[in-house]
Amino acid sequence: MFWTLLIAAGIASCGSRSADSAPVVELVPVEESQAPETVVFDKTVHDFGDVSVTDGPLSCTFTVTNKGSEPISVYEVVSSCGCTDVKWTKGALNPGESGTVSATYKNQDGPLPFDKTLTVYISGLKRPVVLRLRGVVHEKKKSLSELYGVQKLGDFGLKARQFKTGTLKQGLTVSETAPVANLGKKPLQVSWADVSPQLTVSVEPNPIPAGSTATLQFTIRADSNLYGKTVYSATPVLNGKKAPEALEVSAFTQENFNSWSAQKRDDAALPVFDASTVNLGIIQQGVPLEAVFSCANKGKATFHIYKADTESTALKAVSTPDVAPGAKEKMLFRLDTSALPKGECVIMVSLTTNAPLRPVVNLFVAGEVR
Repeated sequence: MFWTLLIAAGIASCGSRSADSAPVVELVPVEESQAPETVVFDKTVHDFGDVSVTDGPLSCTFTVTNKGSEPISVYEVVSSCGCTDVKWTKGALNPGESGTVSATYKNQDGPLPFDKTLTVYISGLKRPVVLRLRGVVHEKKKSLSELYGVQKLGDFGLKARQFKTGTLKQGLTVSETAPVANLGKKPLQVSWADVSPQLTVSVEPNPIPAGSTATLQFTIRADSNLYGKTVYSATPVLNGKKAPEALEVSAFTQENFNSWSAQKRDDAALPVFDASTVNLGIIQQGVPLEAVFSCANKGKATFHIYKADTESTALKAVSTPDVAPGAKEKMLFRLDTSALPKGECVIMVSLTTNAPLRPVVNLFVAGEVR
């Protein structure tokens, strides 16, 4: 019963994690291809950055342009809460014309981070476009050194050196921004070295004026050779001097089934696991153990696991074989118990697969380390 409750609550922790040693900024990913090329927004996220409760209402504007050959219109914009007022251009936008979606966040919720969405319904689009407003409200204004001084590389101030963009689908890109600052007394020119091939990173404005903020932008392009959790990196070069540490951006890449026909989906793999949790019971620290999951394929195509990500380095995938239609195979994981802290423990395994109905399968290894 304990393990059932623990997993249901979403608590899965055990072993060492690299993210524990430094702040990690959770970015909200934006798939650049969420709208077709005929409808183009100048941005899909507006970050107000750090503001105070005394700043009052916060307003921003998104511009939408009709790049197609037929008129379009924004016929509805739905805010995620009553704390945001919205106005938009009514009537048709002919080819080449632009309109706006304007939003005002009332800023009445007190000193808290906020992340609000605007769901924009546009004629001719099969799905709406989601815009986001976000920021961090403080009780009172803070200096740049207070906001960016904890995580910094010389005069280059950051709130974190590790960022998470969330889910990325094959064939697409995700772009996201984060605020940074120049804590020094002269302009800071930022360039980049040792950049991962799938990552593009930039700073605007560049150089960053002394004592001011700038916007750091990441864009990750999906790579067909990379699935599951992948960490991309880039090292800042500040006024010609390479920084001692790199910035890291992680994304979780899944298969993209959007282009699959209905028939191909019907003929796809369908994995069914005997159990989602292997409970190892009492674990003697230092004694290596194995966890085995049984998987049957109820589909019409071979089930394939692109990658198995484990939540702790103590647990490693040994064997994740393909499963033919109608067959059953065992998935084997090895647990290095010497690396585990004593106490109750649950480690999550995320399998990235070729199954449209189960693109990611989460499994759990549980036990009590003594």
